[in-house]
Order: sequence, then C-alpha cells, then structure tokens
Amino acid sequence: MPPPALILASTSPYRRTLLSRLGLPFECIAPGVDEAPLPQEAPLERARRLALAKATAVAAQRPGSTVIGGDQVAVCGGEVLDKPGTVARCREQLERLSAAAATFYTAVALQPAEHGAALQLVDTTTVYFRALSALEIERYIAAEQPLDCAGGFRAESLGIALFARVVTEDPTALIGLPLIALARSLRQLGYALP
Repeated sequence: MPPPALILASTSPYRRTLLSRLGLPFECIAPGVDEAPLPQEAPLERARRLALAKATAVAAQRPGSTVIGGDQVAVCGGEVLDKPGTVARCREQLERLSAAAATFYTAVALQPAEHGAALQLVDTTTVYFRALSALEIERYIAAEQPLDCAGGFRAESLGIALFARVVTEDPTALIGLPLIALARSLRQLGYALP
C-alpha cells in the first residue's frame, strides 16, 4: 500500500527545491498562517510554533495526507533577522553580520496522515561571517538581490562567499529545510527513501 500523499505547507521556492531532492512526489499548499512574533517569544520557540501552525493548518484542509511545515528564525546579537524586503534593510543586516555570528533555528513539524502527534525537529546552525567591506556588501546585493532571505543572503548561492565558517549538523537546514532529520522521519512514517 503506498504511503499517504505528501504535502509541503509552504510557498517557499527554497523549501520546494530542497524537498524535491528526496525524490518523493509532493505538492505545495500555502498555509495562510500569520507569522508575526508573539510578545516575549524566544526565536527558537517562534520557529517551532510557526512550523507546527503551518503543518496543522494544511493538515486540516487535506485529511489523510502527511504534511510538512517549516519555519526559520535567524538571530544576531539578540536581534531577529527577518527577510529584509528592501535593499536598504538588506545592507543593514549584512553590515550587522560583518565579522559576527548568526544563529539560525530551522524548525520542521511533520503531521502524519493519521493525525497523531506531530513530529517536531529543530536544527541549530551558526554562521560566522568574515569582515565585509561596504563595497563587498553592495556587490553582493546587486548580484543576488537576496531580499526574501532571513539575514539578507543565500547560502546556496553566492552568499557562501560571505562566510568564514558554518557550524551545523545539516547543511540544508540553513537553506530552510533540514533534509537529514526530515528524511529520517519520513522513513519512520513508511516513505521509501534510500
């Protein structure tokens, strides 16, 4: 008997590309979840809450499917780094990251088809940035326009040139979906993966 349909509760092209690497058929559905932080909410808890809320929202629309929800919150010096949205904000974030470290909490909630308790996973990745000149920041922003990425860079592309080093258990987590832990959880639910 084939496993239940797999759904990614996301509109992120980055998460879609990552999940496609596992070779499983899936579809994407926008979760429609308000992603505003709650008062006094820690970054790790925000990532966990939003991943679960996304999976739960889509699972309610598609009973009998296994739903993956994900969220990522980045922090540098106690400040949350959201998607910059503008070139000016992107420049500010990269200036803040220059010669500093940022922690990325990437959470996944996997809601099984039988509506049991969701499996929750969190990867913590620390990125150490090299010292960046104003010219390097401008060249990078012009080349990639990373306005839709937390921290204002794309690790899977030219953004890697901004780093001194990365400390992680799963390099895909920094892009938005920790595939090592997710693949392990999907195997536990009966999905055929190597």
